[in-house]
Amino acid sequence: MEQRNNFELVNYHELPGVPCPCGTARRGLMETPSVPYSLHMTEISLAAKTHYHKTLTETYFILECEPDAYLELDSQRVSLSPHMAVVIHPGTRHRAVGKMKVMIVASPKFDPSDEWLD
Repeated sequence: MEQRNNFELVNYHELPGVPCPCGTARRGLMETPSVPYSLHMTEISLAAKTHYHKTLTETYFILECEPDAYLELDSQRVSLSPHMAVVIHPGTRHRAVGKMKVMIVASPKFDPSDEWLD
């Protein structure tokens, strides 16, 4: 990440991929104290697991997805298409189904200790 006086630049292709319940995440803005959220580019795998967060709100912005991709939100199926956004509140059990690439805004910043599997 490149920091300048009045803006930040993040090249997600330079960030390491980190395994997560959804697939592989590249987590940006994690070390930027002046930004109150983190922004992740996540490649959803076919083996995504249901999980939830106790304090974190996530907003998924769908960049790319298969035609039959969807989210399971507290067992409710929500169909997806590119350029949709879905806000997932704390306590909501969620899982992405189908291959997709998403940007995720995590607020407050992502904390790995707030990732809970059933």
